[in-house]
Amino acid sequence: MEFPWHYYMMAGMYIVAGLMHWIFPKAYIAIMPPNFPSKKAMVWWSGFFEVLAGLALLAVSFGWFNSQLPNLKAIALWGIVLMLVAFLPVHLYMVREPQRFANIPKVALWLRLPLQGFLIYWALFYL
Repeated sequence: MEFPWHYYMMAGMYIVAGLMHWIFPKAYIAIMPPNFPSKKAMVWWSGFFEVLAGLALLAVSFGWFNSQLPNLKAIALWGIVLMLVAFLPVHLYMVREPQRFANIPKVALWLRLPLQGFLIYWALFYL
């Protein structure tokens, strides 16, 4: 199966983003709202699912597991959408509490919200 270059870019982006959760967990823990439980576990598992989704997209593009898991692409893409929706409370928290993130420009905090919308659209584009 042949996919456009941006499909592979998306897959790679999620793999790299997931790995960053494991390499720099403190950065991700620091942006989570104070009332979130088990922050370290949430960061670890979100990284795991990002890597898994990216690898699943690559597996589909290379034809691996297609006969065993014919819906793997749809599962991975819907997983990405759900994950991005699940991340929205973190982005909203950062916008509502900008004083806690003084090292990040306010415009960057606000731009993350439409970026999430674009990333959701991007995943849905391939369904």
